[in-house]
Amino acid sequence: LIGQLAHMLVSALKNVLVDATNEEIKEIRTSYENMTGELLERDIQGDTMGTLKRVLVGLAQGRRSTATDSASDKVIADGEALYKAGMARVGTDTAVFNKILVMRSPAHLLKVFEYYQRISNIDLEESIKLELSGDTAQAFLAIVNVVQNPVHYFADQLYKSMKGLGTNDNKLIRLVVWRCEIDMEEIKEEFKVISKGETLESFIEGDCSGQYKNALLALCESS
Repeated sequence: LIGQLAHMLVSALKNVLVDATNEEIKEIRTSYENMTGELLERDIQGDTMGTLKRVLVGLAQGRRSTATDSASDKVIADGEALYKAGMARVGTDTAVFNKILVMRSPAHLLKVFEYYQRISNIDLEESIKLELSGDTAQAFLAIVNVVQNPVHYFADQLYKSMKGLGTNDNKLIRLVVWRCEIDMEEIKEEFKVISKGETLESFIEGDCSGQYKNALLALCESS
């Protein structure tokens, strides 16, 4: 049961919290408490373990730096810290990955990613795939992917929610509702690239029906 709940939490939180501003996360926490009577961080702590718990709690606290610039010495320090915590040693010091990926600003992280690739000859995304696995890896990868290209990340997640047999309805609804007033037009264009010419609307038409389908299509057009 804990594993199932953890997977559901990762799926939900990584699609929302990784790209939410600190103010938006505060609103999410307040709404969650009003709806459930429980604290979001407390529920995460009760339903997850280890590194995954620390990543999700860190995201849910909404304390990411908002700095739009970063000193070169800090970029170098974080890039080298990530390298020493992963590729340069046996095993992975996930606490270092958590501290940097969860707390640093997107502008800073982009520079860190570039520096990391220069010193390691591998990008951080591939490094995470080699070093880690499961939901912890997916949470870190979501952060990296959103920082690098949020439009591509969310278009890809929408595509995967409907690709193949069956539809991940919870994921589809969550993504459409979350992005419909942010960057849906850009996501729809990127979706066509990923799907080799098919539109997001055509996927929804083929996978959904009735009022559910109509509501999703309306949200896609409301942007």
